[in-house]
Amino acid sequence: MSSPSNQEMIYETIVTTLDEFGQPYIAPFGIRESNGFILIAPFKPSQTLDNVIRSKSAVLNLVDDVRIFAGAFVGKRDWPILKASVVHGVYLNAALVHRELELVEIKDHETRPELYFRVVYEVNHQPFKGFNRAQAAVVELAVLVSRLHMLTIEKIESEMMYLQIAIDKTAGPRELEAWGWLLERIENHKAELSGSNIA
Repeated sequence: MSSPSNQEMIYETIVTTLDEFGQPYIAPFGIRESNGFILIAPFKPSQTLDNVIRSKSAVLNLVDDVRIFAGAFVGKRDWPILKASVVHGVYLNAALVHRELELVEIKDHETRPELYFRVVYEVNHQPFKGFNRAQAAVVELAVLVSRLHMLTIEKIESEMMYLQIAIDKTAGPRELEAWGWLLERIENHKAELSGSNIA
């Protein structure tokens, strides 16, 4: 299997897996489609990686409820789920589409292994209503929050100010709720930094 090129698109999704006790784990992932396979590349350590290696399966959820993306970074991962049809796993009740995946190859790497899956089952549950700028803004801020340990507060706040425009103009209740969670997480991070500087 050839490695993906830099030109291949990345799709923002929610991946659901089961841990060793059968408990669901819900995590946002940017995935790629490469030569007919789904590619997921988690950083180590990763609960999703551990779960996939154990079960050889995962479920890809395409959702428009951005609270699920934001929730993953603020400790809110308890979303309604349903049992998958073919693989050992679950999918989100909120999924517009879910795709059940079977692991076919692992390209190991010390920091970011590549997991290749084939789609063994797929269902469309709800229609896609169209693109929304506020939803995209929440996803972008969620990505920034996932990198709080890597980025400066100045960089995050600069990006946040631009993304706020889309929130102000096009957000609905779900987007506003998700945005508020992420802002609170950023404020808590700033307080942590201030406390460590004082110490």
